[in-house]
Amino acid sequence: MYFLLLVSVLWALSFGLVGQVSGLGAPLVTAIRTVLAALVFLPFLRLRGMRPREVLALGGIGALQFGCMYLLYIQSYRWLQPAEVALFTVFTPLYVALAGGALAHRIYWRFLATAALAVAGTALCLWTSLGRGGLVLGFLCMQASNVCFALGQVLYRRVAPGTGRPDHQLMGILYGGGALVAVLFAVPGFQWATLAGLTPVQGATLLYLGVIASGLGFFLFNAGARRTDLGTLAIFNNVKVPLGVLASVLVFQGRMDWPRVLAGGTVIALALALNAWAAGRTRTALP
Repeated sequence: MYFLLLVSVLWALSFGLVGQVSGLGAPLVTAIRTVLAALVFLPFLRLRGMRPREVLALGGIGALQFGCMYLLYIQSYRWLQPAEVALFTVFTPLYVALAGGALAHRIYWRFLATAALAVAGTALCLWTSLGRGGLVLGFLCMQASNVCFALGQVLYRRVAPGTGRPDHQLMGILYGGGALVAVLFAVPGFQWATLAGLTPVQGATLLYLGVIASGLGFFLFNAGARRTDLGTLAIFNNVKVPLGVLASVLVFQGRMDWPRVLAGGTVIALALALNAWAAGRTRTALP
Protein backbone atom coordinates (compact mmCIF):
# COMPACT_ATOMS: atom_id res chain seq x y z
CA MET A 1 0.00 0.00 0.00
CA TYR A 2 2.91 2.37 0.74
CA PHE A 3 4.15 1.87 -2.84
CA LEU A 4 0.78 3.07 -4.16
CA LEU A 5 0.78 6.13 -1.88
CA LEU A 6 4.30 7.13 -2.94
CA VAL A 7 3.38 6.86 -6.62
CA SER A 8 0.29 9.01 -6.09
CA VAL A 9 2.55 11.83 -4.88
CA LEU A 10 4.94 11.34 -7.83
CA TRP A 11 2.09 11.45 -10.33
CA ALA A 12 0.46 14.56 -8.87
CA LEU A 13 2.91 16.75 -10.79
CA SER A 14 2.60 14.78 -14.02
CA PHE A 15 -0.76 16.25 -15.06
CA GLY A 16 0.68 19.74 -15.31
CA LEU A 17 4.04 18.62 -16.72
CA VAL A 18 2.44 16.67 -19.57
CA GLY A 19 0.62 19.86 -20.54
CA GLN A 20 4.04 21.50 -21.05
CA VAL A 21 5.07 18.95 -23.72
CA SER A 22 1.73 17.78 -25.17
CA GLY A 23 2.25 20.14 -28.11
CA LEU A 24 4.98 17.78 -29.36
CA GLY A 25 2.27 15.25 -30.19
CA ALA A 26 0.95 12.25 -28.28
CA PRO A 27 2.88 9.60 -30.30
CA LEU A 28 6.28 11.27 -29.85
CA VAL A 29 5.83 12.04 -26.14
CA THR A 30 4.56 8.50 -25.51
CA ALA A 31 7.47 6.98 -27.42
CA ILE A 32 10.05 9.01 -25.49
CA ARG A 33 8.45 8.21 -22.11
CA THR A 34 8.16 4.47 -22.70
CA VAL A 35 11.60 4.09 -24.32
CA LEU A 36 13.24 5.91 -21.38
CA ALA A 37 11.34 3.73 -18.91
CA ALA A 38 12.38 0.58 -20.80
CA LEU A 39 16.04 1.66 -20.76
CA VAL A 40 15.90 2.15 -16.97
CA PHE A 41 14.84 -1.47 -16.40
CA LEU A 42 16.72 -3.11 -19.28
CA PRO A 43 19.72 -4.03 -17.05
CA PHE A 44 17.39 -5.98 -14.72
CA LEU A 45 15.70 -7.97 -17.50
CA ARG A 46 16.00 -11.75 -17.10
CA LEU A 47 14.36 -13.75 -19.91
CA ARG A 48 16.22 -17.01 -19.40
CA GLY A 49 13.90 -19.68 -18.07
CA MET A 50 10.71 -17.79 -18.91
CA ARG A 51 8.18 -19.39 -21.21
CA PRO A 52 7.55 -17.56 -24.50
CA ARG A 53 3.84 -17.20 -23.71
CA GLU A 54 4.71 -15.46 -20.43
CA VAL A 55 6.95 -12.99 -22.26
CA LEU A 56 4.27 -12.35 -24.89
CA ALA A 57 1.58 -11.93 -22.21
CA LEU A 58 3.64 -9.39 -20.25
CA GLY A 59 4.59 -7.55 -23.44
CA GLY A 60 0.92 -7.37 -24.40
CA ILE A 61 0.01 -6.05 -20.95
CA GLY A 62 2.66 -3.36 -21.29
CA ALA A 63 1.43 -2.43 -24.77
CA LEU A 64 -2.04 -1.93 -23.31
CA GLN A 65 -1.23 -0.40 -19.91
CA PHE A 66 1.59 1.90 -21.03
CA GLY A 67 1.55 2.26 -24.82
CA CYS A 68 -2.16 2.59 -25.61
CA MET A 69 -2.92 4.29 -22.29
CA TYR A 70 -0.31 7.01 -22.82
CA LEU A 71 -1.29 7.64 -26.44
CA LEU A 72 -4.88 8.32 -25.40
CA TYR A 73 -3.94 10.16 -22.20
CA ILE A 74 -1.60 12.64 -23.87
CA GLN A 75 -3.99 13.12 -26.80
CA SER A 76 -6.68 14.25 -24.36
CA TYR A 77 -4.63 17.39 -23.60
CA ARG A 78 -5.65 18.61 -27.05
CA TRP A 79 -9.08 19.38 -25.60
CA LEU A 80 -8.65 19.40 -21.80
CA GLN A 81 -6.86 21.46 -19.18
CA PRO A 82 -4.50 19.54 -16.83
CA ALA A 83 -6.93 19.83 -13.89
CA GLU A 84 -9.74 18.41 -16.07
CA VAL A 85 -7.53 15.50 -17.09
CA ALA A 86 -6.90 14.78 -13.41
CA LEU A 87 -10.62 14.92 -12.62
CA PHE A 88 -11.53 12.62 -15.49
CA THR A 89 -9.36 9.85 -14.05
CA VAL A 90 -11.85 9.38 -11.19
CA PHE A 91 -13.58 6.63 -13.16
CA THR A 92 -10.54 4.32 -13.14
CA PRO A 93 -11.55 2.50 -9.89
CA LEU A 94 -14.80 1.53 -11.58
CA TYR A 95 -12.90 -0.01 -14.48
CA VAL A 96 -10.52 -1.81 -12.11
CA ALA A 97 -13.47 -3.31 -10.24
CA LEU A 98 -15.30 -4.23 -13.45
CA ALA A 99 -12.19 -5.80 -15.00
CA GLY A 100 -11.44 -7.77 -11.83
CA GLY A 101 -15.08 -8.81 -11.58
CA ALA A 102 -15.20 -9.91 -15.21
CA LEU A 103 -12.15 -12.11 -14.75
CA ALA A 104 -13.71 -13.52 -11.57
CA HIS A 105 -17.12 -13.90 -13.30
CA ARG A 106 -18.97 -11.59 -10.89
CA ILE A 107 -20.17 -7.98 -10.60
CA TYR A 108 -19.29 -5.63 -7.74
CA TRP A 109 -22.43 -3.46 -7.54
CA ARG A 110 -21.10 -1.22 -4.76
CA PHE A 111 -18.37 0.07 -7.05
CA LEU A 112 -20.95 0.95 -9.70
CA ALA A 113 -22.80 3.09 -7.17
CA THR A 114 -19.68 4.94 -6.05
CA ALA A 115 -18.71 5.53 -9.68
CA ALA A 116 -22.08 7.23 -10.28
CA LEU A 117 -21.28 9.62 -7.42
CA ALA A 118 -17.86 10.31 -8.94
CA VAL A 119 -19.54 11.13 -12.25
CA ALA A 120 -21.88 13.57 -10.50
CA GLY A 121 -19.01 15.23 -8.66
CA THR A 122 -16.94 15.64 -11.81
CA ALA A 123 -19.90 17.07 -13.73
CA LEU A 124 -20.48 19.58 -10.93
CA CYS A 125 -16.84 20.67 -11.03
CA LEU A 126 -16.95 21.26 -14.78
CA TRP A 127 -20.59 22.29 -15.26
CA THR A 128 -19.74 25.71 -16.65
CA SER A 129 -17.37 24.13 -19.18
CA LEU A 130 -19.60 21.33 -20.43
CA GLY A 131 -20.61 23.29 -23.52
CA ARG A 132 -17.00 23.94 -24.52
CA GLY A 133 -15.99 22.51 -27.85
CA GLY A 134 -13.97 19.32 -27.62
CA LEU A 135 -14.75 18.58 -23.97
CA VAL A 136 -16.71 15.43 -24.85
CA LEU A 137 -13.90 14.20 -27.10
CA GLY A 138 -11.39 14.82 -24.33
CA PHE A 139 -13.60 13.00 -21.83
CA LEU A 140 -14.00 9.95 -24.12
CA CYS A 141 -10.28 9.91 -24.81
CA MET A 142 -9.55 9.87 -21.08
CA GLN A 143 -12.01 7.07 -20.42
CA ALA A 144 -10.40 4.91 -23.09
CA SER A 145 -7.05 5.65 -21.44
CA ASN A 146 -8.48 4.75 -18.00
CA VAL A 147 -9.79 1.43 -19.33
CA CYS A 148 -6.36 0.53 -20.76
CA PHE A 149 -4.67 1.40 -17.46
CA ALA A 150 -7.20 -0.54 -15.37
CA LEU A 151 -7.01 -3.68 -17.53
CA GLY A 152 -3.23 -3.60 -17.40
CA GLN A 153 -3.19 -3.48 -13.59
CA VAL A 154 -5.64 -6.34 -13.18
CA LEU A 155 -3.94 -8.53 -15.78
CA TYR A 156 -0.46 -7.90 -14.35
CA ARG A 157 -1.43 -8.91 -10.83
CA ARG A 158 -2.79 -12.16 -12.31
CA VAL A 159 0.06 -13.00 -14.68
CA ALA A 160 3.14 -11.81 -12.75
CA PRO A 161 2.94 -14.23 -9.77
CA GLY A 162 2.93 -17.21 -12.14
CA THR A 163 6.34 -16.27 -13.52
CA GLY A 164 8.05 -16.63 -10.15
CA ARG A 165 10.08 -13.50 -10.89
CA PRO A 166 10.39 -10.26 -8.87
CA ASP A 167 8.81 -7.14 -10.35
CA HIS A 168 12.06 -5.42 -11.34
CA GLN A 169 12.91 -8.36 -13.64
CA LEU A 170 9.54 -8.15 -15.39
CA MET A 171 9.07 -4.42 -15.90
CA GLY A 172 11.50 -4.26 -18.83
CA ILE A 173 9.18 -6.57 -20.75
CA LEU A 174 6.14 -4.41 -20.00
CA TYR A 175 7.90 -1.18 -20.93
CA GLY A 176 9.24 -2.87 -24.06
CA GLY A 177 5.69 -3.73 -25.13
CA GLY A 178 4.56 -0.18 -24.44
CA ALA A 179 7.53 1.31 -26.30
CA LEU A 180 6.89 -0.90 -29.35
CA VAL A 181 3.31 0.38 -29.68
CA ALA A 182 4.35 3.98 -29.10
CA VAL A 183 7.21 3.88 -31.61
CA LEU A 184 4.98 2.33 -34.28
CA PHE A 185 2.59 5.25 -33.89
CA ALA A 186 5.37 7.85 -33.71
CA VAL A 187 7.44 6.79 -36.73
CA PRO A 188 5.04 7.87 -39.55
CA GLY A 189 4.97 11.51 -38.42
CA PHE A 190 8.44 11.69 -36.88
CA GLN A 191 10.69 14.62 -37.77
CA TRP A 192 14.24 15.06 -36.44
CA ALA A 193 13.67 18.80 -36.37
CA THR A 194 11.17 18.30 -33.55
CA LEU A 195 13.76 16.63 -31.32
CA ALA A 196 16.43 19.13 -32.32
CA GLY A 197 14.10 21.98 -31.38
CA LEU A 198 13.43 20.76 -27.83
CA THR A 199 14.03 23.44 -25.23
CA PRO A 200 16.00 22.59 -22.04
CA VAL A 201 12.75 22.74 -20.07
CA GLN A 202 11.02 20.33 -22.44
CA GLY A 203 14.00 17.97 -22.34
CA ALA A 204 14.08 17.97 -18.55
CA THR A 205 10.31 17.46 -18.42
CA LEU A 206 10.48 14.45 -20.77
CA LEU A 207 13.36 13.02 -18.73
CA TYR A 208 11.33 13.32 -15.51
CA LEU A 209 8.20 11.87 -17.11
CA GLY A 210 10.10 8.94 -18.64
CA VAL A 211 12.50 7.98 -15.86
CA ILE A 212 10.63 9.03 -12.68
CA ALA A 213 6.87 9.24 -13.41
CA SER A 214 6.81 6.32 -15.87
CA GLY A 215 9.86 4.21 -15.05
CA LEU A 216 9.93 4.38 -11.26
CA GLY A 217 6.25 5.28 -10.87
CA PHE A 218 4.71 2.38 -12.77
CA PHE A 219 7.22 -0.07 -11.32
CA LEU A 220 6.15 0.89 -7.80
CA PHE A 221 2.47 0.97 -8.76
CA ASN A 222 2.48 -2.48 -10.36
CA ALA A 223 4.56 -3.84 -7.48
CA GLY A 224 1.94 -2.43 -5.10
CA ALA A 225 -0.88 -3.82 -7.23
CA ARG A 226 0.65 -7.27 -6.92
CA ARG A 227 0.77 -7.00 -3.14
CA THR A 228 -2.69 -5.66 -2.32
CA ASP A 229 -6.32 -6.64 -2.83
CA LEU A 230 -8.45 -5.35 -5.70
CA GLY A 231 -10.47 -2.99 -3.50
CA THR A 232 -7.40 -1.18 -2.16
CA LEU A 233 -5.95 -1.02 -5.66
CA ALA A 234 -9.15 0.58 -6.96
CA ILE A 235 -9.12 3.20 -4.20
CA PHE A 236 -5.51 4.19 -4.80
CA ASN A 237 -6.26 4.82 -8.45
CA ASN A 238 -8.09 7.93 -7.23
CA VAL A 239 -5.69 9.20 -4.55
CA LYS A 240 -3.75 11.02 -7.27
CA VAL A 241 -6.87 12.95 -8.39
CA PRO A 242 -7.12 15.63 -5.64
CA LEU A 243 -3.32 15.87 -5.51
CA GLY A 244 -3.18 16.29 -9.28
CA VAL A 245 -5.88 18.95 -9.34
CA LEU A 246 -4.16 20.95 -6.59
CA ALA A 247 -0.78 20.68 -8.33
CA SER A 248 -2.29 21.74 -11.67
CA VAL A 249 -3.81 24.85 -10.12
CA LEU A 250 -1.24 25.86 -7.47
CA VAL A 251 1.97 24.88 -9.27
CA PHE A 252 1.04 25.37 -12.91
CA GLN A 253 -1.40 28.27 -12.48
CA GLY A 254 -4.34 26.45 -14.01
CA ARG A 255 -7.79 28.06 -13.96
CA MET A 256 -10.40 26.73 -11.59
CA ASP A 257 -13.76 27.83 -10.20
CA TRP A 258 -12.96 27.08 -6.55
CA PRO A 259 -16.50 27.13 -5.07
CA ARG A 260 -17.71 24.74 -7.78
CA VAL A 261 -14.63 22.55 -7.44
CA LEU A 262 -15.03 22.37 -3.66
CA ALA A 263 -18.67 21.35 -4.06
CA GLY A 264 -17.85 18.75 -6.69
CA GLY A 265 -14.79 17.63 -4.76
CA THR A 266 -16.97 16.98 -1.72
CA VAL A 267 -19.14 14.67 -3.81
CA ILE A 268 -16.05 12.93 -5.19
CA ALA A 269 -14.67 12.57 -1.65
CA LEU A 270 -17.95 10.96 -0.62
CA ALA A 271 -17.60 8.58 -3.55
CA LEU A 272 -14.08 7.69 -2.43
CA ALA A 273 -15.24 7.15 1.16
CA LEU A 274 -18.04 4.84 0.00
CA ASN A 275 -15.56 3.12 -2.31
CA ALA A 276 -13.28 2.46 0.67
CA TRP A 277 -16.22 1.18 2.71
CA ALA A 278 -17.28 -1.12 -0.14
CA ALA A 279 -13.74 -2.43 -0.49
CA GLY A 280 -13.60 -3.19 3.21
CA ARG A 281 -16.92 -5.03 3.05
CA THR A 282 -15.87 -7.15 0.07
CA ARG A 283 -12.10 -7.37 0.62
CA THR A 284 -12.07 -11.03 1.56
CA ALA A 285 -14.02 -11.89 -1.59
CA LEU A 286 -11.99 -9.81 -4.06
CA PRO A 287 -9.59 -11.73 -6.31
